[in-house]
Amino acid sequence: MNPERARLLTRTTGRNGWKQWGPYLSERQWGTVREDYSPDGTAWDYFPHEHARSRAYRWGEDGIAGFCDAEQRVCLSLALWNERDALLKERLFGLTNAQGNHGEDVKEYYYYLDATPTHSYLKMLYKYPQAPFPYEALVEENARRGTADPEYELWDTGVFAENRYFDVFVEYAQVEPGDILMQVTAWNRGPEAAPLHVIPQLVLRNTWSWDHEADKPGLRAVDAHSLAIEPAALGVRRLYVEDGAQLMFTENESNGQRLWNYGEMASSRMPSTNASSAAIWTA
Repeated sequence: MNPERARLLTRTTGRNGWKQWGPYLSERQWGTVREDYSPDGTAWDYFPHEHARSRAYRWGEDGIAGFCDAEQRVCLSLALWNERDALLKERLFGLTNAQGNHGEDVKEYYYYLDATPTHSYLKMLYKYPQAPFPYEALVEENARRGTADPEYELWDTGVFAENRYFDVFVEYAQVEPGDILMQVTAWNRGPEAAPLHVIPQLVLRNTWSWDHEADKPGLRAVDAHSLAIEPAALGVRRLYVEDGAQLMFTENESNGQRLWNYGEMASSRMPSTNASSAAIWTA
């Protein structure tokens, strides 16, 4: 009898079960049929990648190396910034069905390295370039190529030349269901020092904008090292961070001013980040 088998023989489902928390967060919620309210069913056009950082989802959330509860109400994920990109790297980028010369295609490099059946331990690797992420080049070159041509991949753009990238490992461990540790380890594979902002995120999925009778959950700083998550019925009451972390908050609301040129933008203490984030901390 090993510890993981013992966990499997206890409680796995339900609010207090091991599988209440796991890798259920999508790497890409934008452009999916889940978020499509277009009159003609064109999900890619209705919710493009360009909207993702400023628009609150309805039916789920997304993020790199995500971990959340079974209802996606409390979501942990990772954002990164190399000081050269115009936006935070918060979710996977890919081509829509019409943009790719072979159809829909993710243009990122990420690997799921380890996992236990109860989600007591998870590990993944994301490779983040130190050069600006070539969003436009990937779209333009794949649009130029025909179906008989090979795909233009992220590697082909040259952003990994001379190994100028970061290997970012993300690990999750549960001591008990809902008692979660998130550890991020980044390695510079390049020949020179390079800046990297490691920005784990805690997101409370926006359920209040779609139901005016629903209570809006909240986050507040208890002190320099911890956050309170309210209400406790969400399943997690506290988030603790290491010394030296900088806490930042933003509302999980759509930026109507940027997206549709109307109304006032939801207040945010970090305008450059995703408007659908609830709390982030830099380490």
